Amino acid sequence: MKYVKLFVLALALFTLNVSASNLNPIKPTDDLRIEIVELIGSNYMADMEVDQYAAEVLFTVNNNKELIVLSVDTENVQLESYLKRKLNYKKVNHKPTKNGEIYLLPVKMIKQL
Repeated sequence: MKYVKLFVLALALFTLNVSASNLNPIKPTDDLRIEIVELIGSNYMADMEVDQYAAEVLFTVNNNKELIVLSVDTENVQLESYLKRKLNYKKVNHKPTKNGEIYLLPVKMIKQL
């Protein structure tokens, strides 16, 4: 009986995990994208060895109109840290249409010559 309870609990936790991972992020509006580009800035690439980096930023906007970075998908650890530092909890002029809306923004950093 003990193992059946443990199995049911494990199955319930697995089901919750699967349902929570079904995120359907949307593209941010042009106005929000422009605000994020301004927040990121352009001085990051001056110290980098490679001419181009790419990342995908998964974020949401809370009720206080602050960006909350959920994850940054990139191979460069420095870029991930930089994007989180520049974006997390920064104010924007965007009010989400529904609470908990999740956005996915592809970011490409290109070194200016």
